[in-house]
Amino acid sequence: MQRQRVWDLPIRLFHWLLVASIVFAYASGQLGGNLIEWHARTGYFIVGLVVFRLLWGLVGTPTARFASFVRGPTAIAAYLRGEWRGIGHNPLGALSVLALLGLVALQAATGLFTNDDIAFEGPLAAWVGKTLSDRFHSWHAWIQNGLLVLVAVHVAAILFYAHVRKENLVKPMITGWSHTPSHPAPPSETRRGGGVVAFLVTVALSAGVAYAAAGGLNPPPPPAQTPPAASPGW
Repeated sequence: MQRQRVWDLPIRLFHWLLVASIVFAYASGQLGGNLIEWHARTGYFIVGLVVFRLLWGLVGTPTARFASFVRGPTAIAAYLRGEWRGIGHNPLGALSVLALLGLVALQAATGLFTNDDIAFEGPLAAWVGKTLSDRFHSWHAWIQNGLLVLVAVHVAAILFYAHVRKENLVKPMITGWSHTPSHPAPPSETRRGGGVVAFLVTVALSAGVAYAAAGGLNPPPPPAQTPPAASPGW
């Protein structure tokens, strides 16, 4: 066994910030009341996180890149036969990553267009009209149920790896390091990537998208129309 660097700091920060955001968004959405505004703010933050992960999957370090772990049926079959060699997400786990990212993105996106007919209206709800906004509200609730199921499957997989395969998947996501069999990593996993400039550019673009999602680019509301002053009676 040898100690290998698996996850860079941006990926680890993304992972745990997303976990905390999903937990808070779910709790605040269920409790409602004054927390609904914080529920919305968390949704904007999640939009930024998802955009960051998508961009970092293109310019980040090798194990973070989609090209290094998203594989086809042949690689998945090889993994199930015990023939896969590599670090980071395995070919089967890649499907879970894509599914989670996709559902989280849909959940956050539908929230931008929804309304609850009581105290909240998404910052982009006016773009689609009341009827379609009501449909987004229903989709938001249904996607939440699917996301909860997928999160449960994800946690179950972590427990399976820990107790059956004796492989701790949580510790590397905290420390960034893992102990793996002493075989050479594939060439795609030894190339350098990421870097401070790539990180700062990715953060800036993600923040810009989150700002737009929060309605930052919406046109200002029209000025209030005040009735003309009554003319004197003389």
